[in-house]
Amino acid sequence: MELTRGILKATKSIFENNKGSILRTIVYTIGHFAIAIIVLMSIADVSFVIALTDAIVEPLANAVWYFILDKWWASKSQQNNKNYSSQN
Repeated sequence: MELTRGILKATKSIFENNKGSILRTIVYTIGHFAIAIIVLMSIADVSFVIALTDAIVEPLANAVWYFILDKWWASKSQQNNKNYSSQN
């Protein structure tokens, strides 16, 4: 029980500290799934079910990459805002 509470507390903390990046990553990934499915169905002429299963791995890998970039970008943006504020 204590382990479960600790995991939930850690998960909540991670989410709270990364909320913006996580939400942007989720929106990006959902859009990427849809685009990948549409492209596979249009170009490769496969069924929706096959497109759905084939269009999972690559968008998930891109989601990880997007999250890393977004966290880096957000940290640089915060740094620039702090530097700008201290100059004024």
